[in-house]
Amino acid sequence: MSERTEVLVIGGGSTGCGVARDLATRGVDVTLVEQGNLTHGTTGRMHGLLHSGGRYAVSDQASARECIEENRVLRDIASHCVELTGGLFVKRPEDTEEYFQEKLEGCRECGIPAEVLTAEEAREVEPFLAGDIDKAIRVPDGAVDPFRLCVANAADAEAHGARIETHSPVTDVLVEDGEVVGVEVTHESGAGERVHGREGGTEEIYADHVVNATGAWAGRIGDMAGVDVEVRPSKGVMTVMNVREVDTVINRCKPKGDADIVVPHETTCILGTTDEEVDDPEDYPEEAWEVDLMIEELSKLVPILDGARTIRSYWGVRPLYEPPGTGTEDPTDITRDFFLLDHDERDDLPGMTSIVGGKFTTYRLMAEQITDHVCDLLGVDAACTTAEEPLPGSEDFSVLRDYMDEFGLRSPIGRRSVQRLGSRADEVLQTGEANPVVCQCEAVTRAELRDAIGQSGSDLNAVRLRTRASMGNCQGGLCAHRMANELHAGGEFDRATVDAALDELWQERWKGQRHALWGEQLSQAMLNHLLHATTFNRDGAAPDDFAAFDAGERGEGTDGADSDGAGGATEGTAAADGGVPATDGVAPDGTADGGDAGGD
Repeated sequence: MSERTEVLVIGGGSTGCGVARDLATRGVDVTLVEQGNLTHGTTGRMHGLLHSGGRYAVSDQASARECIEENRVLRDIASHCVELTGGLFVKRPEDTEEYFQEKLEGCRECGIPAEVLTAEEAREVEPFLAGDIDKAIRVPDGAVDPFRLCVANAADAEAHGARIETHSPVTDVLVEDGEVVGVEVTHESGAGERVHGREGGTEEIYADHVVNATGAWAGRIGDMAGVDVEVRPSKGVMTVMNVREVDTVINRCKPKGDADIVVPHETTCILGTTDEEVDDPEDYPEEAWEVDLMIEELSKLVPILDGARTIRSYWGVRPLYEPPGTGTEDPTDITRDFFLLDHDERDDLPGMTSIVGGKFTTYRLMAEQITDHVCDLLGVDAACTTAEEPLPGSEDFSVLRDYMDEFGLRSPIGRRSVQRLGSRADEVLQTGEANPVVCQCEAVTRAELRDAIGQSGSDLNAVRLRTRASMGNCQGGLCAHRMANELHAGGEFDRATVDAALDELWQERWKGQRHALWGEQLSQAMLNHLLHATTFNRDGAAPDDFAAFDAGERGEGTDGADSDGAGGATEGTAAADGGVPATDGVAPDGTADGGDAGGD
């Protein structure tokens, strides 16, 4: 099976989806392929910060200027994805006055609005700040939902004729007569575990030009094409709290270091991060001490964090890049700027361009520049409009609309729905049917879920990314089965498909909890285990197995865990297809098996 397109974009993160949107809106025929869900890689594992540029105002002023410019653009075109939280750079007594002044002057040099607050003024903004802080600088940082933003870009690309294929990893780059002419992909959706997109099987997609927008995976695509793309992946941990302890982005005002930012995000706060170079973007250690470091260091800024409950941790990998010969050893010193690699000019291999480096906040600018480049190669004369045209959901949108009377929803639920859906709220919520809340933690209603299922098919993790259902405090304990029921209720998917979809969702929800299993969170994980493994019998245990369980006869499978974070089944307790994470990962005594955590 083969198909032809003008431009083939590899990578469904923010940059890849941005490139697909920009190309499609300029009238170019484009196909995007992604190995997992949209946001599978770095985009789905960030801390949700919409940079003001303040973090780079001393060390990388070119990046700082790009950030503040794109910050303003995203506030306009993606209003339903952005929360205007503001940000503070907080100085503790042990932090130097010299650096504080450098940060202040750097912000002003880069055009970043910056205001000095006394300690008292800073605590008026954020009452939970430590009592011994000296002062702070206020900047226009924000919070952004990367999942919603990425999906909106992909949706707009599709609306302009693009083809988007998720769960379609590239298995080969096709090179003929010294030129890249396309790629080979394997479709992992279709009939079976995931029902959406192209049926399973191998497809060759031929293209006039290929864009490698795979971030930390760019080197792998380069290897398939026979060129070196020397990305230096750098991992960072993020820890998600059970409540929103602050409403403002809190940065520590000191030079580079680990554990220096708290980002309010929806109903939670996300603590970050570390910066450690790794060899492989998928195979690297995820260690408990990194999570401990987040709590220990950031409690110096927000002491209430020390006694708060964590609900999960996840690791992301930055696609850092430096031109050959730079020789920087410390990944924190590598520029956060982005680079366009024309492989015709650089490697005498026409037909492919890679884009590497950069930051989420500047994804649209990166996409514009690579689209300009590709259009020049193809002879397409069309202007970029992505800085002016709102993304789907952000047209004429105001979060202040009151949907309580119109849709019969309780005010907080209506507000959360409208924040997520933006200008699509009318078309999604006006169903004429009962619209109960399915996910209480994130206030996701049936109408939103059914809308997401219409876009995602049976892939409940894709539904999760579009709605945030199962991403709250209970991590799916009280709503995952309800989400699965919405798949089955319409009669479109059979029982086996629904069961597989639920197991896959549980796997993903479990992976990030393995390094948060202490105190109340351990109790929450055990409650989830009891609800789903015991009450719902999701592990498929037979009556004889329960007798063995009661006798304390456990098998040997509980000691190990497979590579994606789900443990092995116990003897006499058969794991369902794909594994049941809450069952496999937590033993009856409440202890966790071995294995590593994964990210959202």
